[in-house]
Amino acid sequence: VQLQASGGGLVQTGGSLRLSCAASGRIFGINAMGWYRQAPGKQRELVAVITSGGSTNYANSVKGRFTISRDVAQTTVYLQMNGLKSEDTGVYYCNIARWSGMDYWGKGTLVTVSS
Repeated sequence: VQLQASGGGLVQTGGSLRLSCAASGRIFGINAMGWYRQAPGKQRELVAVITSGGSTNYANSVKGRFTISRDVAQTTVYLQMNGLKSEDTGVYYCNIARWSGMDYWGKGTLVTVSS
């Protein structure tokens, strides 16, 4: 199974983007689906996660601006990003974690926020 992320691009400060990440096949035993990002020169960090039960958690820096969601079949995860700031610039990666401990990662989509 492969994850394909899309929706990144260049946007001005205050703008919005919606990222999508679709799995090429059904994944069973999902614990959580999430988005991570890596800014230039920094380590990859968690942005948002949604559990199989629907609970969500966000990095403090994006609370109130970003919303994570998924489809019922848990084959696609979305990240709605509003009020974008320059510090949101980075490569965004989607992740699906299984209860078994196995992880799937997308290749990443670049988000650039210009002032």
